[in-house]
Amino acid sequence: MKFEFIKMHGCGNDYIYMDFMQKKVQFNEEEVAKKLSNRHFGIGGDGLVLILPSEKADAYMKMFNADGTQGKMCGNAIRCVAKHIYEKGYVKKNSLKIDTLSGVKTLKLNVENNVVLSVEVNMGKPNFKSSSMPLKTSEEEVVLKKIEVNGEGYEVTCVSMGNPHCVVFVDDVFKLNVNELGEEFEKNELFKEEVNVEFVKIKSSSEVEMRVYERGSKETLACGTGACAVVAAMVKNGYCKKGEEVLVRLLGGELAISCEEDGVFMKGPATKVFTGEVEI
Repeated sequence: MKFEFIKMHGCGNDYIYMDFMQKKVQFNEEEVAKKLSNRHFGIGGDGLVLILPSEKADAYMKMFNADGTQGKMCGNAIRCVAKHIYEKGYVKKNSLKIDTLSGVKTLKLNVENNVVLSVEVNMGKPNFKSSSMPLKTSEEEVVLKKIEVNGEGYEVTCVSMGNPHCVVFVDDVFKLNVNELGEEFEKNELFKEEVNVEFVKIKSSSEVEMRVYERGSKETLACGTGACAVVAAMVKNGYCKKGEEVLVRLLGGELAISCEEDGVFMKGPATKVFTGEVEI
């Protein structure tokens, strides 16, 4: 069977999108995600996103990582979903809601000449409870806790943004082998499940550099929930104040994040690359 797809990215965090808002199709989603995400034998991407109808929001986002595992939430992908459903004409309003496994998210669109240029998302409140990730520890929270990874000591702060994140403040993000180190972090006894690892260099209270290891995809050019986790961890550790915007510089672009009382807000671009048709 042939299926239409859209290739989109947010700060280089690229996914293959399939629109099933008006038709129902069944296939092995995990296997298709693995096949299509392959950058040599498929379309290539960090994963697959299905855009589906929702009874309680304007659309439902169902996402899979490049290894076929299902993810709960992706901040870069949800901006692209908002762009697609607006430009396709399913909704024509500048504020909309998209349902995910991590709950319903509210998005505000920056639109010019019927084209969505950027999107702001309320990503929800950060959760520092160890049980929310979950972590193997009796401590209620893991904040600037020293752990040993690959023979080196690192101070980590763990936070859930709907999916688990381990934020590591380092002196230089560009000297790291992120894929190798990220895999070693996942092996640490602290983590019950796979974890997203953010390596962060604080330039100032309003600017950071970040590289990210995403579970199921390895290093990616950007991670929206990861950027939100970083700023939440900065506020928690006193590196910046609540309500102040932080520019997060990623390999694929920049995100503006602010941690406020009613949630963590993320602003960033959403870009359509190309459309096509693929045989499954």
